[in-house]
Amino acid sequence: MSSSTSSQGVVDRVQSFVSENKRAILIGTAAALVAIGGVAYYASTSRSGGNEGDSEKGERKKDKKKNKKRKTVKDKDGPILEERAPKDADVPEDGVVFTAEEIARMPTLERSMLAATLKAKGNAAYQQRKFNTAIDLYSRAIQVTPKPEPVFFSNRAACYVNMSPPEYQKVVEDCDMALSLDSGYVKALNRRATALEALEQLEDALRDYTAATILDKFQNEAAAASVERVLKKLSTKKSEEILSTRERRLPSHMFISAYFGAFRPRPLPELPAEHTTGDETLILGLQALAAADYVHALTLVNEAIEQGISWDAGKAEALNLRGTFKFLMTDVVGAKEDFLASIELAPSLTQTWVKIASVYMEQGEPQKTFECFEEAIKHNPDDPDIYYHRGQVLFIMNEFTEAAENYTKSTTLDDQFVFSHIQLAVAQYKSGNLANSMATFRRTLKAFPQRSEPQNYYGELLLDQQRFQDAIDKFDRAIELERAKPPPINVLPQVNKGLALYQWKQDIGAAERCCQEALRADPECEAAVATLAQLSLQQGKIEYALEMFERQSELARSEPELINALTYQYATAAQLDFMKHYPEMAGQLSQMARMA
Repeated sequence: MSSSTSSQGVVDRVQSFVSENKRAILIGTAAALVAIGGVAYYASTSRSGGNEGDSEKGERKKDKKKNKKRKTVKDKDGPILEERAPKDADVPEDGVVFTAEEIARMPTLERSMLAATLKAKGNAAYQQRKFNTAIDLYSRAIQVTPKPEPVFFSNRAACYVNMSPPEYQKVVEDCDMALSLDSGYVKALNRRATALEALEQLEDALRDYTAATILDKFQNEAAAASVERVLKKLSTKKSEEILSTRERRLPSHMFISAYFGAFRPRPLPELPAEHTTGDETLILGLQALAAADYVHALTLVNEAIEQGISWDAGKAEALNLRGTFKFLMTDVVGAKEDFLASIELAPSLTQTWVKIASVYMEQGEPQKTFECFEEAIKHNPDDPDIYYHRGQVLFIMNEFTEAAENYTKSTTLDDQFVFSHIQLAVAQYKSGNLANSMATFRRTLKAFPQRSEPQNYYGELLLDQQRFQDAIDKFDRAIELERAKPPPINVLPQVNKGLALYQWKQDIGAAERCCQEALRADPECEAAVATLAQLSLQQGKIEYALEMFERQSELARSEPELINALTYQYATAAQLDFMKHYPEMAGQLSQMARMA
């Protein structure tokens, strides 16, 4: 197990814990509270189906079987009208058009009655799928009514949705008008969201779907599904945009240390008798790597390759190292090219086979991954790294028994590598073999008394068993051991302690302090950032949560990690937008969040 693996595990656990009772993807604190406590939020201006005029009050009354037999209109929010033949089958398509002066001279009551008549005729035309006629009738109703009615605009928007092709921009404009008259008009929010989604204005669509979901008291499954759908589309799209323009950079020092720490150290290659400047630069780069000076190591290996390396084994080492840095900077294609070139020069360099296996796994080609391990074994069947990393792949695939066999093989070949012991214990635990797992961990704690990793990962297993005090004792010991080391230190035990205190005593303040302390030591610790974001969300501290999710997005390395972070970021931003536009709800939401 590496620290990077554990870091993502912490992120997963905290998100799982705070989200475990939710029905769908997070829509901020409000969604969590409603799902957990059954609290119903609603705005006083929110409309129910029975208040929206003749055009919308009959939806729930019709027999479902009859509705299924009829062709429905193209409105994701469902037909706005009762699906039945109007009493007057012959809807007049012409009518008197009044001038502005004539309308102004009409008594108010007459104008109201005329508007209601025009709306009723518009409803009938809509039911007959005569959308142009319905648009004209609703437009005339809007013209004559003494007091603008939001339902007129919403119904006309429904007509525009069903045009061929749909006129989505007009849908947005009409829903804008309807919502300016009644900001809590849920159907108008859903219709505008549908149009905005079709126009690829995804952030605005998410804003509307989120507002509609909250105002509907989280009872509308279709709206909740729409939130999930748009969040996925938006996060995926934004992730692609970010990754296509983001400058490739090294991840955090802790992440790089964890990656290189998953390989046993090897002696420096011997320089040829007549060596070049490039050869000497390569040795300097490998020495910088051994000293954990990763930025300098990257610079030196690039310089060595440019200067020229005189012997094949040295070139293979250089390409292996450069490919590794490319892989860490998410340049998977470039890493693959370097690893293949390294193998061609030195097929017996098994570490390169192991690393290209990781590339194939990253690209979703497990068969090639295992073929690489087999090739490595052909060249050096006694290299313990091969079996450790093959165990890691099997572990990711949930093949815990086979993973344990590989960890055991790795340990048999070299019992001084702490991570083989740790991962064996974890694989045993995942296989349901609790007694063996705990015994392996106790042996590992005894064999590596000055290493923090066994303490930390044993604590994680104890936390999973809800043995909170025992887990915290192990995390405290890991923290103590890390503090005794020169910086930079591994801060994951600190984050784990915070999570344990939160799960055990719901002590959010103590959990936050642990994460803040971790970030002071390692500002790029994604696990601390993600945990703080979730804890802030639970307390209704939406703005700070959003800040943390944005930071998590910046730290995310891979596309899946970035999509996950962006999903939370945009969901939180949508809730924050809701609270700004519906301030009468903000107090209720914050109050209930504090009580949760």
